[in-house]
Amino acid sequence: MTGYWVDVFAVGFFALEWTVYAITLEHTVYGRDSLSARMHVYREIWVRNLLDRESRMVDMQIMASLQNGTAFFASTSLIAIGGALALLRETNDALTVLGTLPFGLSPSPALWEVKCVGLILIFIYTFFKFAWAYRLFNYVAILFGAMPPATQRGTPAAEAHVIRTTRLFESAGQHFNRGQRAFFFALAYLGWFVSPWVLFVTTAAVVIVIWRRQFTSNAWEAMGS
Repeated sequence: MTGYWVDVFAVGFFALEWTVYAITLEHTVYGRDSLSARMHVYREIWVRNLLDRESRMVDMQIMASLQNGTAFFASTSLIAIGGALALLRETNDALTVLGTLPFGLSPSPALWEVKCVGLILIFIYTFFKFAWAYRLFNYVAILFGAMPPATQRGTPAAEAHVIRTTRLFESAGQHFNRGQRAFFFALAYLGWFVSPWVLFVTTAAVVIVIWRRQFTSNAWEAMGS
């Protein structure tokens, strides 16, 4: 029973850390100074600068690179789902391998399958986030194409289109960031396959790493200069 509750608390800690970090980053005043938030300012600048250019081929090429990167992560998520399903199917073989290690690992088959299902659910969530981000980037590309010409800069219609495009652009970036965050926490989740105590450590390590990148990294400092 003691071991069971350690697993429960470890998974609860994992879920709590993920939730608190996401809420802090996206819905608090503190999160408004993150690297992601600073980059959003330049999304709006980019969209507004489109109105000054008659030729927007370079902008569409940049947008295509964003779409390709998102498609890569979406396809990688599908591969990860397949790998997790294979791990679930080979439960007995995996437990046999773990039994030969010098760490004394001996989870029950049921617990091992629960761990695999949790990993599968994380990657499914990741896929949906990247897939939706890819679709939103497609919509942003359409709005880029529908951008009013430079001669209409300053008109109410042009301003409304800039705001509309910026909001959709921000939503696409937000879903992409959520997908990447899920990938990072999936790495932390792998610690549970070793031990619930390792899950505590890997979760804390991932939170520290991604927090530093958002609030104390060289990139964050560069975007604030």
